[in-house]
Amino acid sequence: MFKLGVIINPYAGVGGSVGLKGSDGEAIRTEALALGAEQRAPARMQRTLETIAELSQQIQVMCFAGDMGESAAKNAGFAVQVIGAAKNTPSEPEDTCAAARALMQAQVDLILFAGGDGTARLIADVVGTAMPVLGVPSGVKMHSGVYAISPEAAGAILKQLLTGQLVNIAERDVKDIDEEAFRNGQVRARFYGTLLVPEDSQYLQQVKNAGTERDELAQLDVAQEMIDQLQPDTLYLVGPGSTTHLFLQQLGLEGSLLGVDLLLNNELIAVDVSASQILQQLDDCSLPVKMIITAIGGQGHILGRGNQQFTPDILRRIGKDNIHIIAARGKILALNGRPLLVDTNDPQLDKQFGGYRPVITGYRETIIYPVGYAAEGDS
Repeated sequence: MFKLGVIINPYAGVGGSVGLKGSDGEAIRTEALALGAEQRAPARMQRTLETIAELSQQIQVMCFAGDMGESAAKNAGFAVQVIGAAKNTPSEPEDTCAAARALMQAQVDLILFAGGDGTARLIADVVGTAMPVLGVPSGVKMHSGVYAISPEAAGAILKQLLTGQLVNIAERDVKDIDEEAFRNGQVRARFYGTLLVPEDSQYLQQVKNAGTERDELAQLDVAQEMIDQLQPDTLYLVGPGSTTHLFLQQLGLEGSLLGVDLLLNNELIAVDVSASQILQQLDDCSLPVKMIITAIGGQGHILGRGNQQFTPDILRRIGKDNIHIIAARGKILALNGRPLLVDTNDPQLDKQFGGYRPVITGYRETIIYPVGYAAEGDS
């Protein structure tokens, strides 16, 4: 019997859709919920567990009560052994640590956790490299290399373990950023330790890479090409990232770097907007609407990492053919043939957005590159 420990940070990622760029801290969590944010982590953990439900007879799930694990596991069809409960309502970081300690004491074979980089830090503090862990990506910012590329990909890795396939276990970096600086447009990523993770280049996300001076020069070419392709009387939703920010700067605009900005006729009409504000603009706007997004260096995600303001509802209204993907050629080459990734929190939409898509990689240079929906490694 495979003993699977499950930990959910129920409030991981709640700040994403409302533009708060994180969920660390009670005040931010309260503000996010007041703005209408929804909990993502429990449902994403359930999706992972559902992918291995056919093997439930050989799995013993152990977890804390309620939304820290029990509910999602039961909803996925598993019998659950509850080994504790959160002391706080809603749960706090100390509860995540307590769950990790309890699972270590229970000598589980692997800890499966749903959260973001803050959650990974807590797991690293308690578990270190004492036992294997695997992250179900549920946060706003995920710079760490301990997460699968999607909930279904996490399930695929577990299925390999459960069916006796040879899966290498390796130390992967845990990184996190200063959320307060992040909200002020600065990215300060720090290394916090390592975790032992089942290693799979197809299903496991890479550590986010920082850019170089050469990358910035290439980004200028990308920015100029995107400027040349801008159409009048068209509303553009410009996603976060250094490439998109440089594009705005080349227009003489500052933008928000790490938020979503609205561009119309080469002027910013709104900066750092939330999902609800985008929807309001879409309701009020009679003009064509397009999006401009870029890929996360090293990881390849174009949707679902740092830009959760682009909710499934918004993406459906815009349509994949109205989305410009911009990324310097070096960023694409660094993927070593891995596809660009979408993880919108809607598996059906992810499939629709998969396929081969044009990517602007330089001035007068556009390539066709695979976009994967990260469920079964398809592209």
